[in-house]
Amino acid sequence: MTPSLPLLAVTALVAGLLGTPSPEVPPLGDVVEHVAGHASGIYWTPQRMARAVPVGLLGGTRPVLPPVVGAALTPAAGPALAPGHAARPAARTGTTRATRTGRTRQAAAMPPATTSGTRWAAGGSVTRTTGRVFLTLNGVDFSCSASAVRSANRDLVVTAGHCVKDGAGAWAENWTFVPGYDEGRQPYGGFPARRMFVAGPWSRSGDDDYDVGMVAVDDLDGQHLTDAVGGQPIGFDPPRGRRTYGFGFPADPPYDGERLLYCAGVPHGDPQGQTRDQGLRCDLTAGASGGPWLSGFDPASGRGTLTSVSSFKYSNDHRTMYGPYFGQAVRDLYRTAGRA
Repeated sequence: MTPSLPLLAVTALVAGLLGTPSPEVPPLGDVVEHVAGHASGIYWTPQRMARAVPVGLLGGTRPVLPPVVGAALTPAAGPALAPGHAARPAARTGTTRATRTGRTRQAAAMPPATTSGTRWAAGGSVTRTTGRVFLTLNGVDFSCSASAVRSANRDLVVTAGHCVKDGAGAWAENWTFVPGYDEGRQPYGGFPARRMFVAGPWSRSGDDDYDVGMVAVDDLDGQHLTDAVGGQPIGFDPPRGRRTYGFGFPADPPYDGERLLYCAGVPHGDPQGQTRDQGLRCDLTAGASGGPWLSGFDPASGRGTLTSVSSFKYSNDHRTMYGPYFGQAVRDLYRTAGRA
């Protein structure tokens, strides 16, 4: 297992590949695919959603998220291993008063450009393209976060690999994406999975460097996902160390999964050298797994370029979230899933 995350790639390849490819074309690169069973429209009742366990917690079964001891997105909760993840050794571990000018009022209304955890209240595209994922793994109902992205099939969702498949273990069932989720409201409904994709290294060994999952969802009432909510562009091989905004629906205390929160800052490399991921100062907890990391983000429009997803935390550092680097393997994953 290995993780990594980079940021913005103005030069990176973005969203939708040309045309609609033939379904007979084989996958590009090392990509593993699964045809999803149809999620019953009545399975995810409000009560089941409320009871779903945020990925990253340990219960009777291993969770689907955090790759490290203490893992993925669980603040101060003892060791939690995500499926397919090996335990990681721990490493060492002014407000400005506003004036009465229009300019100051406008600045005060803008969300902080650096924060380890704040509710997103600025609106924009990110509130529609980001949503919660509900899934069943090994008989347990879980929740994650995810984002709609631009793609040739207009049906693509990007999340963490552990929110799709338990490493070398089982694929998720009853997988449904609810974009624009807000305090129980589902303004665009739930889009069930039809085909699921992960990179080979994740499927074989839960390698954190490849903790990315992509899901082609069904149309809802004849409407494609990104026609309904839009989609963020996706970038590959982005330069590292670019300011990034990470979004998600953390569901472990002090959060409850009902609202969209974000972190923002400049990510850094993995100080433990165990992955190629980048780390972002972030207090979001379990349930935020799979949430989008957006580079070149414009808070006014809520648009940016997807360059990673929330993946895991080290047990001795609950304040830093790590995300995988979007290189060639993720590009191949995107090209294959985007034409499914």
